Amino acid sequence: MTPTLVFDLETIPDIDGLRRLSGWGQDVPDAEVAERAFAARREEKGHDFLPLHLQRVAVISCTFRDDSGFRVRTLGKQGDSEAALIAGFFKTIERYTPTLVSWNGSGFDLPVLHYRGLIHGLQAPRYWDMGEEDRDFKFNNYISRYHQRHTDLMDLLAKYNGRANAPLDELAKLCGFPGKLGMDGSQVWPAWLAGKEDEIRAYCETDVVNTWLVYCRFRLMRGELDPHSYEAEVQLVRDTLTASSSAPHWQEYLAAWDAENSV
Repeated sequence: MTPTLVFDLETIPDIDGLRRLSGWGQDVPDAEVAERAFAARREEKGHDFLPLHLQRVAVISCTFRDDSGFRVRTLGKQGDSEAALIAGFFKTIERYTPTLVSWNGSGFDLPVLHYRGLIHGLQAPRYWDMGEEDRDFKFNNYISRYHQRHTDLMDLLAKYNGRANAPLDELAKLCGFPGKLGMDGSQVWPAWLAGKEDEIRAYCETDVVNTWLVYCRFRLMRGELDPHSYEAEVQLVRDTLTASSSAPHWQEYLAAWDAENSV
């Protein structure tokens, strides 16, 4: 079995970068730096979503499926630097060469990792290989849009038409899965300021599980899994989360899953 890694980022404003580009000094509190940047963005673009190169990676969560089973984890530990988190992600690719799966990874997560990895001077030769080192990568690599080493499930299901994109939360629920719990992306920065990194990590983990479950349903639709194999994959997720049910977010997730299937 080729290892499969589903990944998702949670980001916060790059306060140091905003200070450097704007000239705001250390006397301006972090929250005020962000608010000034949001206000400038709203005035310029009509929304406060910051450019991708100014999104600092706060959390990277993953599911990992291989012959050894199914795992969910958040890379690093609380307090690790952004560079350490990104380096850990690319080291996983270097070691396992997994199939990557994301929801909007081509539009957000991977470009953020590209910019932030560049800023920190990190290396990711396996990820960037397009056939220079491994001939197989010339025709199937992580970078080219229509290749299979990275599947942006949102982009693929929408037939590469942004107007047809569906929200992961809604699609997961329509498929009978729990969907988002606790927060959404717009609440990450306030939660970070409030010192709730553990809640952000938990939220990101539930998002990658949702993505993996929808991906399993997609594999069933395309015939890669038969109905029996599909049910076995879904049950493996439930069994894995049940074994980790001492964690409050997995208790909540499993309860929401049961509720979705009782409708």
